[in-house]
Amino acid sequence: MNKYLETIGKVIEGGKYKDTWESLQQYHVPQWYADTKFGIFIHWGVYSVPAFANEWYSRNMYIQGSREYKYHIENFGPHKEFGYKDFIPMFKGENFSADAWAELFKEAGAQYVMPVAEHHDGFQMYESALSDWNAKKMGPKRDVLGEIFEACKKRGIINCASNHRFEHWFFMGHGKEFDSDIKEPLKRGDFYWPAMQEGDHHDIFSEPAPTEEFLNDWLCRCCEIVDKYRPKIIYFDWWIHHSAVKPYLKKFAAYYYNRAEEWGEGVVINYKHDAFAFGTAVVDIECGQFADVKPYLWQTDTSVAKNSWCYTKGNQYKTSTQIICDLADIVSKNGRVLLNVGPKSDGTIPDEDKSILLDIGKWLKVNGEAIYGAKMWRKAAEGPTKIKEGQFADCEKKLFTTEDIRFTVNGGYIYAICMNMKDKNTVCIKSLAEADASREPNFHGIIKGVEVLGYDMNPHWERSQEGLKITTVNIDNDIPVVFKISAD
Repeated sequence: MNKYLETIGKVIEGGKYKDTWESLQQYHVPQWYADTKFGIFIHWGVYSVPAFANEWYSRNMYIQGSREYKYHIENFGPHKEFGYKDFIPMFKGENFSADAWAELFKEAGAQYVMPVAEHHDGFQMYESALSDWNAKKMGPKRDVLGEIFEACKKRGIINCASNHRFEHWFFMGHGKEFDSDIKEPLKRGDFYWPAMQEGDHHDIFSEPAPTEEFLNDWLCRCCEIVDKYRPKIIYFDWWIHHSAVKPYLKKFAAYYYNRAEEWGEGVVINYKHDAFAFGTAVVDIECGQFADVKPYLWQTDTSVAKNSWCYTKGNQYKTSTQIICDLADIVSKNGRVLLNVGPKSDGTIPDEDKSILLDIGKWLKVNGEAIYGAKMWRKAAEGPTKIKEGQFADCEKKLFTTEDIRFTVNGGYIYAICMNMKDKNTVCIKSLAEADASREPNFHGIIKGVEVLGYDMNPHWERSQEGLKITTVNIDNDIPVVFKISAD
């Protein structure tokens, strides 16, 4: 590790980017990311074996009295005899095919794919020189991340990775509170290390500060992923905004951006809350979105399931229509969607996940020109349905109407995405109304024509001071319908 830390220091010292916010403010988001709107997140790991509750099983199974604690004893026995580590030999991934996954993601219309390289449980899903607790040496005995990257690259999908290692500082700590397999002494390299006491997540700074040893270990693990796999995006989960991590975030960003300069490529870091100084990386909103358009690029990460990021036997799924509506809303507001799927422990993707992805892909094949590479219009939306802003709000059902419209522009066209055409064939777009002395119109240009993507029809349209009124025939669809408007 010390040798790796020396390398990190030399790269920062000799590169354009230094480990200060002032230097990192030179960063610019690459154009490819601005054009990219839809990606796939993958939560697959040892937690897919118990497949109970969610991907926090490794923490919650050690909390006495929790449903995971009770489930574990009933199904696997006492924790001192069968702990989380004992799931690893059961995590075989015997049916895992990176090519099958990548082909599905391509059919879904995904432009980038982001496997979880290491989750809070501390098990690396890639070949590592820093720990033996990885998927190449244990469990599947395959370099899962490497195989996915190779399969996606062949299909023109951008490779990315997420690292959730930082939460491992406290993730296994409850196992020390009773007679379990988590016992002192624990040292760096142990699967359960450091298993520290957990604080109040609502007050992040009440958490015990990580040690220098753990922080350096985290930094080296992140940089190893960068050097070995060259991901175009690195995503971090929430706990990195602890104050003790700030110097290490700056070091990582400087290292990653300098390496990207060496490669001649543009890269992106996704973060939550205010972990990074604004403008030095791209903000991500977990399971939520902004209520209105933003002048900066942002991302939503969310899942096909409402209750879990990983596969569980009781997953509760969103509808594909709900996700497509969110995609249209988010893209209109300068965002992009990272949609998670959770494969089973054997490496197969559940039928429910597949069905949702294929529905999205079918919609994007028809309407992708309103999404891929699209930019903001002067107005993101019109209509009565209000979007709740912030994290963990996207599971709430939104009752979109024919008056709810989202706008993008691409290639000289205005795209009006009607969020719901159920039982109605007429749409009136008020934002494209003719000039009226009593108000300022949104659009002074000339409407030359209107098409309906995916439908062989010439819709009747007329423009008045009320709006652009479009009459269609036999659409009757609750999945968003896109009107391609030619204007001058």
